[in-house]
Amino acid sequence: MKSATETIRSVCKLLEQGRGQNAAQVINAQYPFTPFNPGRRSYTRKEAMAVFRRDGFTDRYSGDQLVFPGTLRLIHKLLPAEFPFHRNWDMSKTHVAFWELFPTIDHIIPVARGGEDVLDNWATTSQIRNSAKSNWLLAELGWQLRPVGRATEWDGLTGWFLNFVKTTPEHLTDPYIKSWHSAALSHPQYRQSFGAGPSIAPRADLGEASGAPSSPSG
Repeated sequence: MKSATETIRSVCKLLEQGRGQNAAQVINAQYPFTPFNPGRRSYTRKEAMAVFRRDGFTDRYSGDQLVFPGTLRLIHKLLPAEFPFHRNWDMSKTHVAFWELFPTIDHIIPVARGGEDVLDNWATTSQIRNSAKSNWLLAELGWQLRPVGRATEWDGLTGWFLNFVKTTPEHLTDPYIKSWHSAALSHPQYRQSFGAGPSIAPRADLGEASGAPSSPSG
């Protein structure tokens, strides 16, 4: 089978000869247009936490360790000038750590390319790699799927987050932090260690619709 460049060379030659119909036939036979269907998928934080734990907070495309979202946001809350975050993920106003270390769920085989929206096709990856991968296949990017990490060895500083919030429960008035706190406690290990936690009503003015920028379902 001809390579993509060889096909385009053949098309150019046919067009040069005024054989447009033949050029169209070559395109349709050897390099047909296949429209992508870029769906979008929203995951609950409980679902996301289960995948992050399964993968040991490891970026499956790079092998890098990632950090629990609640931890990153808590650091921002405590050090807003040194660790800034913009609710729309403006890179000029957001510390690069949120892009490099924030875990997201990606479809290994993009839904737009025929992949299924099932657990076996979900992988933890950083926000920046999720954005870069988009609807490409791993082979097209020269990437490989890395092994999962061990959550018993690296939990993304989830335990640190839960312990810190347990001693300073006033942070649970932030609905974003409270939502990730609840997601963490959905895991049996953390629920056993930290319990249900204090009940504190969140502040309505701190709510956010999403924990990460909206991106095509990859």
